[in-house]
Amino acid sequence: MVPFSFGGHALYALPEGALLWPARRALLVADLHFEKASWYAARGQMLPPYDSLATLADLARLVQATGAEELWCLGDSFHDSDGCERLPPEAQIRLRALTEGLRWTWITGNHDPDIKDRCGGETADEAEVDGLILRHEADPAETRPELSGHFHPKLRIHVRGKKVARRCFVATARKIVLPAFGALTGGLDVDHPALTKAVGRGAEALVPVEQRLLRFPIAA
Repeated sequence: MVPFSFGGHALYALPEGALLWPARRALLVADLHFEKASWYAARGQMLPPYDSLATLADLARLVQATGAEELWCLGDSFHDSDGCERLPPEAQIRLRALTEGLRWTWITGNHDPDIKDRCGGETADEAEVDGLILRHEADPAETRPELSGHFHPKLRIHVRGKKVARRCFVATARKIVLPAFGALTGGLDVDHPALTKAVGRGAEALVPVEQRLLRFPIAA
């Protein structure tokens, strides 16, 4: 892992798509989209119904590997407002074990604003933590350092004649947009107008690989 400075804090961008904040022993993730597969299945598009369990397994491994004591979910943790109720019993048990073992905060997103029971943890529309603003969708007018999700950024590049897509972080001096952490989530190209408008000029795509943090300028 390679640290970088943001808003006066040392952060690590992890290959799994999370941010590690060592000073707080905190992990930040975005766009888990629990129960996305069951939402599509109810509408006739059958997808493997294991997305929630896969996402929870990845999250549990990362918590254990980093020793995190605090976790922030930056919105759209559930694919819809009924997603929590559709969680299979095993997934509910695993999620409650995580929320009971950590200082866990759910930031609400556009997919899941009305859920009351999220299997534990606390809920907030947004938060300010040690000078960093945590919200679901980047606010172009925000001048304070801001961490968000929503856009599921992906970088598409050509490598040895092949087009490769990697989820990535999008960063400027004042904003970081996290990739989607969920197992069944798509992605938005980093140069998409909606994303570049949200973060402004001078953005970079950050791709963590092994012990390096690759940086790719994004054309506005």
